[in-house]
Amino acid sequence: MNTGVAKGVVHVVPHDLRNALTQKAVVREVWNTLTPLARNEWICWTISVQKPETRKAHIVRIVEDLQKGKRRPCCWAGCPHR
Repeated sequence: MNTGVAKGVVHVVPHDLRNALTQKAVVREVWNTLTPLARNEWICWTISVQKPETRKAHIVRIVEDLQKGKRRPCCWAGCPHR
């Protein structure tokens, strides 16, 4: 089984997000089909928060949104690091 998780443009996938993405093969497969820029947006959306509980909620939402076919975080200005 391939457990590789593709990275973003600027950001590396953090361990907590990587763990969530590898729990379900379908989520990992969708993640790996995203463009590097789209993956970067999800990563930045996750790591840019201040509270650990918000970060955990973002990771849960990423998994849910990817399962629904969403390809980018909704209603977010985007990664300021690119």
